[in-house]
Amino acid sequence: MSEQNPAELAKTFEPAGLEAKWYAHWEANGLFRPERPDAAPFTIVNPPPNVTGSLHIGHALDNTLQDVMVRYERLRGKDALWVVGTDHAGIATQMVVERQMEAKQDKRTNYTREQFIEKVWEWKHESGGTITGQLRRLGCSMDWSREQFTMDPHFTKAVVKVFVDLHQKGLIYRDKRLVNWDPKLKTAISDLEVETRETQGGFWHFKYPLADGVTRDDGLDYIEVATTRPETMLADMAVAVHPDDARYKSVIGKDILQPLTGRRFRIVADEHADPELGSGAVKITPGHDFNDFEVGKRAAIKASDMLNMFDAEAKVVQTSDGLVPDEFIGMDRFDARKLVVERIKEAGFLIPHITKDKEGNEVSADFEPRTIQTPYGDRGGVVIEPWLTDQWYVDAEKLAVAPIEAVRSGAVEIVPKTWEKTFFNWMENIQPWCVSRQLWWGHRIPAWYGPELGKDGTPHDPIHVKAAKHIPGKPIQVLGVGRKKNKIFVAESEDEALALAREYYPEGTDIAFDYVTPTGPNAAILTRDNDVLDTWFSSALWPFATLGWPEGAANPPSSSEEGSGGGGAAAGGANQALSAGDHHPPAPSSEEEGEQKPRPNLLAKHYPNDLLVSGFDILFFWDARMMMMGQAMTGQNPWKKLYLHGLVRAADGAKMSKSKGNVVDPLLLIDKYGADALRFFMCAMESQGRDVKMDEKRVEGYRNFATKLWNAARFCQSNGITGSTSVTAPAATSAVNKWIIGEVVETVAALDRAMADLRFDAAANTVYHFVWDQFCDWYIELVKGNFDAETKAVAGWVLDQILVMLHPFMPFVTEELWHALGTRDGELIVAAWPAPQAEIDPAAKREVEWLIALVSALRTAKNELGIAPGARLEAYLPEPSAQTRAIIEANPAVIERLARLTAIRFEAAPAGAAMQIGAGDANLIVPLEGVIDIASEKARLEKALAVSLKEAKSLEGRLSNASFVEKAKPEAVEKARADHAMHAAEAERLAAALKRLG
Repeated sequence: MSEQNPAELAKTFEPAGLEAKWYAHWEANGLFRPERPDAAPFTIVNPPPNVTGSLHIGHALDNTLQDVMVRYERLRGKDALWVVGTDHAGIATQMVVERQMEAKQDKRTNYTREQFIEKVWEWKHESGGTITGQLRRLGCSMDWSREQFTMDPHFTKAVVKVFVDLHQKGLIYRDKRLVNWDPKLKTAISDLEVETRETQGGFWHFKYPLADGVTRDDGLDYIEVATTRPETMLADMAVAVHPDDARYKSVIGKDILQPLTGRRFRIVADEHADPELGSGAVKITPGHDFNDFEVGKRAAIKASDMLNMFDAEAKVVQTSDGLVPDEFIGMDRFDARKLVVERIKEAGFLIPHITKDKEGNEVSADFEPRTIQTPYGDRGGVVIEPWLTDQWYVDAEKLAVAPIEAVRSGAVEIVPKTWEKTFFNWMENIQPWCVSRQLWWGHRIPAWYGPELGKDGTPHDPIHVKAAKHIPGKPIQVLGVGRKKNKIFVAESEDEALALAREYYPEGTDIAFDYVTPTGPNAAILTRDNDVLDTWFSSALWPFATLGWPEGAANPPSSSEEGSGGGGAAAGGANQALSAGDHHPPAPSSEEEGEQKPRPNLLAKHYPNDLLVSGFDILFFWDARMMMMGQAMTGQNPWKKLYLHGLVRAADGAKMSKSKGNVVDPLLLIDKYGADALRFFMCAMESQGRDVKMDEKRVEGYRNFATKLWNAARFCQSNGITGSTSVTAPAATSAVNKWIIGEVVETVAALDRAMADLRFDAAANTVYHFVWDQFCDWYIELVKGNFDAETKAVAGWVLDQILVMLHPFMPFVTEELWHALGTRDGELIVAAWPAPQAEIDPAAKREVEWLIALVSALRTAKNELGIAPGARLEAYLPEPSAQTRAIIEANPAVIERLARLTAIRFEAAPAGAAMQIGAGDANLIVPLEGVIDIASEKARLEKALAVSLKEAKSLEGRLSNASFVEKAKPEAVEKARADHAMHAAEAERLAAALKRLG
C-alpha cells in the first residue's frame, strides 16, 4: 500500500481525474477487501447484471445503495465482502452472438452445439465485460479479485447439484403445462421477459350451436361466445358459463358444437365466466390460454389430452383429433385469424357488431373495436403465444413454505415493511416454476432419456436408428421424449447417468449415448435433454454458490483463474460436459494442472449474507427464489434483511423507456457532474417505498456541494489546518469548538440511526446539512481570524470526521481531500468510523445557536427591507436575561463581524421606526431612522404584496377547478402548483417585512 503525501489543493474541483486515480489505487492495493480475518463479517451480493448489459440508471441506484452500505460497514471495521459477478443471460447472450453471425451471413445452425458455445465464450472474452468497467466508474467497491460468472465451472457444478438434489426429492419434475412461448426465439420465457403493449384489436361474437336439438329455456338453440383471438377456436374444448347464470342453467352439462371444426364438447359451469361480461359465456381453449388451462383442469380435462393447434413458430398444425380443416394447416396464426372469421361468416355463425353513425343510421361490422393488452416478448419483439408443451418445473408451492415462515417470524426482514403483504399474496398463490429454456447457451439440463422397459422387460421403441444418423449440433428427434415410453435419468454427469441406466435395464442391454452407435441387438440409447435452465434458476443460488457451496471449505476461484473468459473446452473446465453439453472428454481446469492454493472457508463466515438490496420489480423473480433455494439447499435463509427500492423515473414521474425518449444515461451524468454527485443524488432521493424522480438540476446541486467542501478544505489548508491523528475529539475550551464537537457527536448518532434503518435519504441529508450548514456556513465563519492551536486541532479533526462520514456517499472527493490534508498511514476507504468519545456541552450549544439565530434573523431582515448586507447597525435590548447578556458580552467581535452590529445596548431604543429581531429569548430593537426611506419602502412592499396576493389567488382558482386539474397536461398542473407555492411564500415574506416596519 503506497503512502500518499499531502499536496496543495487545486483551485477548482475537477472530479474526472481524481476518480480514475483513486479507483485504480483502491483496486490495485486490494482495499475493497482488506485482510480482516478476525473481524465480524458483513456480506452483500450484487444482483448479477447480464453479461450483455451496460449500466443504466436503475443499476446506478441499486449499486450506489449497496456501495454505501459496504463502505459504511468497512469503515466500521467489518470484514466487508461485496460479491460481484455477471449473469450469463441465456436468451440475451445467444441473441447477441446470433445477430453478429447474421451480419456475416452466417447462422447458429451451421455449427454444432459445441462449436456455437465456443463462439459465445469468445464473445464473452472479447466483449462481455462492458458493465463491470462501468460499475467501476460509479465507484463500486466490489471484491473484483473474486469476480463470478454464472457459467464458471464451480458455479455450474452447484447448479447441476441443485437440480439433481431437488429432482431426487420430487421438487423438480417434467410436466405438460402452458408457458409463455416466443415464436421468434422458439423458447419458453419468464413473465419478466414479457411486456404488455396496448394494441388495436377486435372482439368477435359467434354462435356455437347446441347439439342434438337441445334448446335453452329462452328457446335459442345456440350460445353466443366472444373472443379477441378467433383463430384459437380451432382448438376449443368447452364453453364455460357461470353456475349461477339463470340463462344457461338448463344447458350446463349439455353438448355443444364448435361451428368450424364440428368438434363436440360440453358446456361446463365455472366461476371464471362473468355473467356481466358480454354474453356471459366463454369459449375454453385450454391449450392456448392460461385462464382456460385452469378451467380445463377443473373440468377434468387432462393436460395430456388438451389440444394443441400451433407449432413452435405459431403456425397452425393438426390437432390430435384431426378436426382442423386442411386449408388452415401451416398458416401463420394471424392469417388463420382472418380465414377463421371469413369461414365463420360464410357459414352464418358470425354475430355482427351494430353501431350507429352520426346520422343515427345502423352500421354493421364484423367485430367490435377494442384496445387489447397484448403480451410481447421483450427480446423477440413478437406477440407471445400461450403454448402447451413439456417442460421442467420446480414445485414452488412446497419451496415457498419456509420463506413465508421466515418473513412471518421476522427471521427475514423486508424493508419497507409494506412489501410484506405483496410478498405473502404472491407466495401463498404461487404457481409451478418453469425452469427449462429451448436454447443452446446456458446450463444444460442434466437429464438423459432412454426407452422405458416394456412388459417383457426389454426396452421398447429403441431410438438408436435415428440417433445413429444424428448430425452433431442438430436437434435430436427422440421418440416420445417426455411421454411414458421414455425413462428419465437425472444425474450430475454422464457416468452417473450411465450407472443409473445400468441399474434400470436388464443385464446384457447394450446401453450407449446417442453419439455412439450401439452394437448389440437389445439397445438402450440415452439422449441428453437439449434444453438449458432458466437463468433465474442459476442466479437463485447466488448468495451461497458464489461462496464455495457445495464444497464449503474452498473459496471458489475467480473467472480469470479458471479461464472461463476464454472459449472452447478449456472455458468450461471440468464441468464442460454439463454446461455446454459436450460429450468429449473435458479439458483439465487450471487447478487440476497445478497445486490448489488453500482458501479460507468463506461459506462458513459469510453465509447467510447480511443484506440484499434489490429493485421491487424482481422480488419474485429473484429475491423470493433465492429464499426458496437457500432454505432448500442450506437450511438457512440467504440473508437477514431485504431492502426493496423503487424505480428511477423521468422528471415528470413517467417510466423511462427508449420509445418515449426519456431514458437517462448515468455515464453521461458522471461525465458532466462526477460520480460523487450522481451517487449523492441517488441516496438523497431514495425514500423508502417511493420511486426516484430524475432531476439533473439536483445532481448539479450535489456537484456544487462537493465543490463547497473542496473550497472549505482549501480554506482550512491555507490557514495551516491539517488532518487529525486522533479518532477521539481533541480537548476544547471555547464555546464554538465545544459546539462543533457536539454537532459531530449528534451527526454521527443520527447517521448511524439512519443507516441502521436503511433510510438512505435521511443519512444523506444528515451529513449534507452538517457539512454545508454547521461546518462550512457557520463554524468556519465563526472561527475566521482566530485560528489558535486549539481551533486548528478541532477544525482539522472535524474535517476528518466529515470526510469519513461522507465517504460512503462521495468516496472520490473525500479520499482526495483526506490525503491532501496530511500525511496518512492509510487510505480513507479503510479508516476508522467516527468515535468522538465526547459529550455535548449544553451551554456552548445554547451560546452558538443564539449567535446563529441573531445573525440569520438580521440578514433576513436586511434582505426583506432592501438594506445593504454590509450596513452596520445598532441594536437595543433593554432587559436581557443573564444568559443572553453573558453571550453578548462574550462575543462582541463575532457579533460585529457577522451580524454587522456596532453595538448591542442594554437600554430602551430611541423613538422612531425600527425593526424587531428575535434570537433565543431576546427581542432586539434595531432603529431604521436614516437607514432607509420608511415611507418609500412601505409603498414598495405594499405594491409587491398586492401583486403576489393577486397571482396566488388566480392560481388558487385554477387549481381548485377540477376540469383544469383533470384535463390539463400534468406538467402544466405541476407548474401551476409550483407558481402558487412561490407566490404564496413571497406574499408571506412581504407581509413579514411590512410588519417589521410597524
